[in-house]
Amino acid sequence: MSVRDRARRTCWAALLALLLALFTVPQSASAASLTQVTGFGSNPGSLSMYTYVPDNLRSGAPLVVALHGCTQSASDYYSHSGWPKYADLYGFALVFPQTSSANNANSCFNWYQSGDYTRGQGEALSIKQMVDYAKAQYGSDPSRVYVTGLSAGGAMTSVMLADYPDVFAGGSIDSGIPAGCATDLSSGLTCEYNPVSKTPQQWGNLVRSASGGWGGPWPRVAVWQGSGDSTVNPANATEARDQWTNVWGIGQTPSSTTTLTGGTTQAVYNDAGGAPAVETFTISGMAHGLAVNPGSGTGQCGTTGTYYLNYICSSYWTAKFWGLDGTSGGGTGSLPAPTGLTVTGTTDTSASLSWNAVSGAASYSIYRGGTKTGSTTSTSYTDTGLASGTGYSYTVAAVDSAGKIGAADGATVTATTTGFQPQCFTANNYNQVTAGRAHQSGGYTYANGSSQNMGLYNTFTSHTLEETSTGYYVIADSGCPA
Repeated sequence: MSVRDRARRTCWAALLALLLALFTVPQSASAASLTQVTGFGSNPGSLSMYTYVPDNLRSGAPLVVALHGCTQSASDYYSHSGWPKYADLYGFALVFPQTSSANNANSCFNWYQSGDYTRGQGEALSIKQMVDYAKAQYGSDPSRVYVTGLSAGGAMTSVMLADYPDVFAGGSIDSGIPAGCATDLSSGLTCEYNPVSKTPQQWGNLVRSASGGWGGPWPRVAVWQGSGDSTVNPANATEARDQWTNVWGIGQTPSSTTTLTGGTTQAVYNDAGGAPAVETFTISGMAHGLAVNPGSGTGQCGTTGTYYLNYICSSYWTAKFWGLDGTSGGGTGSLPAPTGLTVTGTTDTSASLSWNAVSGAASYSIYRGGTKTGSTTSTSYTDTGLASGTGYSYTVAAVDSAGKIGAADGATVTATTTGFQPQCFTANNYNQVTAGRAHQSGGYTYANGSSQNMGLYNTFTSHTLEETSTGYYVIADSGCPA
């Protein structure tokens, strides 16, 4: 090769490196999104791992594992289930395991196959390794790890709760099958379509046997089922209730029942200390699927689609049952959410609220950004110690005389403290993202807060951004008031 050829090749290599630097997305600059993780363990079940980790997630936050149903994927469950909304709102990490058609012709988790449902083996071990990875990588609280899933994912949820009660503090079985019901494909089909009747003791023994000799404490378990389900026989929900109430050593008569939105009946089974150990949610007329309820309210979530049905936000009520909303867990009081929630005043460091009284309320719990920030016996409250010029969202729940927290899915109000001084920043899109004033998606740049499209993500496109409140930016190319 001549000297001239070597020089030409060096020049092209330098140009290519420059272009890659301009257009390659730095991992640290990306906003939270569904991300695939590799190398999480030996992965004997040949599953894929995807995670959603909210920006600036604190160490010691909870962890939720969400298992898709047959013919679905991690991305599908992420997009429709509503779980990312509550990960952002309440502050926890999400793991979305994914199987494939190579494992199962219908992309189902193999909950009925002994090599995959046995503790320490196959798919069950792969999912457990994902949990171990997430706890180490994100600092998740090992005492607050939960698992949920739909259909075959619900059946696999039963498996994980039975195999690893030492790992999971709670679970939610959505249109699923009790643990230990099947030992092969044939018996799996029988469990799915026909009632398999066992005594509560027999069902409970299957969990105790699968757990490897675990003696407690046991996971707190929610069971969701549509009464019109022709794919998974609704009798499975009754059998799952029998299984977990027996494991807890409690009876099969509910401590209380409540009618919720979407034709949903909630039955609560308290432990010896009076806290909910098992809850069932029966949705009148709902076919096979996960219950969602699209909307912007705190108690609304998800989007409709195949096997995502518009009745009630099951993810919200499950998160509430586990205490992810800032309650101690099982906030299952029957009192409605207060009406008339209003911001009555703000200062640089405080926000004052008021609301209408709820009949039967002994006190009220106030939530800022989904986390409990205070309580009061009156119908007003002042939240203090806030940052100036910052918006905060609030909801309020009524608490009865027994300490049961009622619904917190009423109105959400936003209070913006005073004193913020707007600022303007002019830079190329790459540097705006690097500075945390914007984020990129699909090769385009969007202003944080307003999500206005700023064009291609590169160093050649520049904009002026005005920060109108903390973390909220708008394009101000025509002139910046600040």
